[in-house]
Order: sequence, then structure tokens, then C-alpha cells
Amino acid sequence: MIRHTAVFRLKHAAGSAEEASFLTAIKKLVAIPGVEKFEVLRQVSPKNEFKFGVSMEFKDQAAYTGYNDHPDHVAFVQTRWIPEVAAFTEIDYVAL
Repeated sequence: MIRHTAVFRLKHAAGSAEEASFLTAIKKLVAIPGVEKFEVLRQVSPKNEFKFGVSMEFKDQAAYTGYNDHPDHVAFVQTRWIPEVAAFTEIDYVAL
């Protein structure tokens, strides 16, 4: 199992229509085959600059690769993530 996570801060003002639109759009990634345990999260700690997180799991590397290469994911990254995300950190985990 691979757990894919990203924490991020948007370029949009908090509570704006643009922020809401982005968060609605990112939730559509759950429809990509292989995505399991999908969550979009709001960060509540003052310990870092990030405001949101997304977390999902994949059965194996093939499922994760399929997600990364899926046209819907590629389009989201190009049309939403790159232009709208100000900063992020991405981490992929496997259980020990």
C-alpha cells in the first residue's frame, strides 16, 4: 500500500470563491481508478504555512503510477495545481 499525501497553500484568499472552486475540483480526483481512502483536509495547526492537505491510498505501485499518468490527474495538475498552488510538500509513504 502507498499513501500519497500533499499539504499545500493556495494563491487564493481564504474563503474566496476561487478557493472553494479549487477544493471542489480536487475532490474529483477520487474518481480516478485505483484511488482509495481519499480525503481533502484543512490544516489547523499554526506550526506551518500550509492550509490544506490531500491524502489517498493505492493498493500498489501500479495503481499509483496509473493515477499519476491518468489524463484527469495530468489535466488537474496542469490547469489547476500549477497555476493555483502557492507552495506544497508531497510525501508518499509505505508502511514498515
